Amino acid sequence: MALLINQDCTECDACVPVCPNEAITKGTPYVIDALRCTECVGAEDEPQCKPVCPSNCIFENPDFRETPEELLEKYKQLHE
Repeated sequence: MALLINQDCTECDACVPVCPNEAITKGTPYVIDALRCTECVGAEDEPQCKPVCPSNCIFENPDFRETPEELLEKYKQLHE
């Protein structure tokens, strides 16, 4: 499942450099591209953006439900 950033985002920029898929872009609030977000499956054991977010504003995106296997396949395709 991809993640999303809600309106509590303070635009601190902490999440952008830790994303291995470059899925997070600046906006108001910042935006996570669901087609690029793998919740860090394939790169890390857990999403890297959530622990660095001081606003605690990153959640699962209910519109993009994917299995860990699907997330891994997406990661592989992004990094071919």
